[in-house]
Order: sequence, then C-alpha cells, then structure tokens
Amino acid sequence: MKKNLLAILLGVFPIVCLAKEPDCYNWPMNMTKSWLKNANITDIYNLDESKTKITLLASEKKKKDLYIEIYHFVFFDKQGNTYDVITQNEASQEECSISDVNSYLISKSHTH
Repeated sequence: MKKNLLAILLGVFPIVCLAKEPDCYNWPMNMTKSWLKNANITDIYNLDESKTKITLLASEKKKKDLYIEIYHFVFFDKQGNTYDVITQNEASQEECSISDVNSYLISKSHTH
C-alpha cells in the first residue's frame, strides 16, 4: 500500500510543480476603478467592493514568465447598479503591472 501511495505522489508531483499563470487581478481591478471614475461612469467611492465579481477569462503565455491576462469584472454600486468590464494587461509572477490596463465597459445596468 505504501508503494502505491508513493508511486501516486511521485506521478502527481511534477504536475504540482508546473508553473502557473500569475494571480494578478488586483492591478487591473484597481486601474479599472480609476478608469470608471476618470471617465465619469461612476464614483468609485459608491462601489460596494464586497460584491465585486472577478473572473479570469484567459491567461496566455507570451514568453518566459510573461502572460497576457483577460479579466471580467462586475462592479456593483450601493444602489444596485452594475458595471461589467473586460480588461487586458500583461503580468508575470514577479510583477503584476508590467503593462497598462486596457478596460472596456461592456454593459451597465441601472435599477431605477
């Protein structure tokens, strides 16, 4: 039994060691909130950050430790309005802010 467990662990271990894409949602999220404010789309102080939905749509490796990341954010304000934004930026394991963030408002809905 111990040999089987050891064989399974040794077989799975290389998979665990593979490099994975960076976890860099904070950079595009913060830059997008600033963009929403600067574009007069919404006041970021009116956003309910606890309700923000974050989805990594794609992460493509361009070269060693450089990724293009595409995120979908859904921001909610305190009145229940929503702002759907897609972002694109470059990131690495060491640095999330390698490039500027391109933000695209894909929809906004108002409850009133």
